[in-house]
Amino acid sequence: MQVTLFDTTLRDGAQTEGISFSLEDKLKIAKLLDELGVHYIEGGWPGSNPKDIEFFKAIKDISLKNAKIVAFSSTRRPNVKVEADKNIETLLAAETPAVSIFGKCWDFHVTDALKTTLEENLAMIKDTIAYAKAAGKEVIFDAEHFFDGYKANKAYALKCLKVAEEAGADVLCLCDTNGGCLSYEVQKIVIEVKTKTKKPLGIHCHNDSECAVSCTGMAVNCGVIHVQGTINGYGERCGNANLCSIIPILKLKMGLDCVTDKQLKSLTEVSRHVAEIANLPPSAHQPFVGRSAFSHKGGIHVSAVTKNSGTYEHIKPEAVGNERRVTVSELSGVSNLLVKAKEYKVDLKKDSPEIKGLIKVLKDLEHQGYSFEEGEASFELLLKRTLGLAKPAFELEEFKIETHKKGAAGTKVSAHVKLKTKGREYDATGHGDGPINALDNALRKVLENIYPEIKTVKLTDYKVRVLDSQAGTAANVRVIVESADETRSWGTVGVSTNVIEASWLALVDAIEYKLMMVS
Repeated sequence: MQVTLFDTTLRDGAQTEGISFSLEDKLKIAKLLDELGVHYIEGGWPGSNPKDIEFFKAIKDISLKNAKIVAFSSTRRPNVKVEADKNIETLLAAETPAVSIFGKCWDFHVTDALKTTLEENLAMIKDTIAYAKAAGKEVIFDAEHFFDGYKANKAYALKCLKVAEEAGADVLCLCDTNGGCLSYEVQKIVIEVKTKTKKPLGIHCHNDSECAVSCTGMAVNCGVIHVQGTINGYGERCGNANLCSIIPILKLKMGLDCVTDKQLKSLTEVSRHVAEIANLPPSAHQPFVGRSAFSHKGGIHVSAVTKNSGTYEHIKPEAVGNERRVTVSELSGVSNLLVKAKEYKVDLKKDSPEIKGLIKVLKDLEHQGYSFEEGEASFELLLKRTLGLAKPAFELEEFKIETHKKGAAGTKVSAHVKLKTKGREYDATGHGDGPINALDNALRKVLENIYPEIKTVKLTDYKVRVLDSQAGTAANVRVIVESADETRSWGTVGVSTNVIEASWLALVDAIEYKLMMVS
């Protein structure tokens, strides 16, 4: 069975709260989707905004290898001739080979939202599809609210499909627009609909019950061959069916070659690239493509995975372009340390005398509030220093921070740092927007002349978490600093009851890690 993938990231996904794609963003995403092997890319609703009209003009100049571009619209408006409807005129002016047209299939929506008659709604579906087919378009009919409509008035929902089929629709896409269906409901309804229709069926699910992926898979299992969704599950409210889960499920679990093996291996990269374009943080716990999807923390898990990855992994991470990660924590055992040591190119044996000491130090630090999952560079420093493979490049003599505010004027902050390195003492004063920024600037003033390699290091993220809020202002805080140079990024961690000291510890580790890497 051949399944076609229909991506609506640029239309339905663009309705996500917090997303505002520019024209350039949409063109970049379209190229990524085409390389992934998606068969249809729904570019937007040209009748709704000028940006989508510009997209359809601009995409004509881009040569796509796999995908057809699709323009989206509603049926004609009630009591308006199809040839006089501006939305339909703009839809055809987009000059796409395929169009998706949505029509109401729930009688409640027809009477209460459209404020028209059930017969007029059927005429709207028929006229619009027939008009688009006469213009030479491939037509996907999005049967909006189909599942809710079927439950409320089976005869009318089926009549909407029959009218669309008779008007020439190429695909009848059943939509769970409110996202309230469970997979067994989809199974029952799709099986019944297949006996009443002749045209290929599609599925379009929303995720309001967190069942969009399972409902989509069930629909395909029941014979649906056209699958709609978005990258990372972006979409209005709780989002749409997530193609980053659906694609590997179809290919690896159901044996349907919807994309090639090579295209599947690009899935994680595409997921993260689209998240970057959308300016949203990628979900670490997203199945298949998330950073934590193949992460192992418990010592028993790590021990088993190192022997056979199938013990705690349902697929090989490389199949979707992801990777296995072993993290270290108070739950770690010897297996975790051996895996990390190998990753750091450190020769550490199972019977090494340092192992027990490392585990004890690790558990003591985590008890204080350290977390090395996001601060792996700090752990690598700890490991190598414990084994005598790395030494601190500098020592702190003292630092002092002064904050001055007068009246309504802005706050002025300065930091004075005194360090010892290479047998000499150095000091410098830095200024900044806040105490951490001033401290970072003072530290760099001292060190950049001595270690010019650190000039390329940039702080890319800074996170503070209060570890015990019940302790109030005396609570321990954990600071995670993300740093990067031209080729890589790394995280470091510091913990203290003093947020400035915790930040200092994380900042120092960030610099020390860079120096260790270049030494």
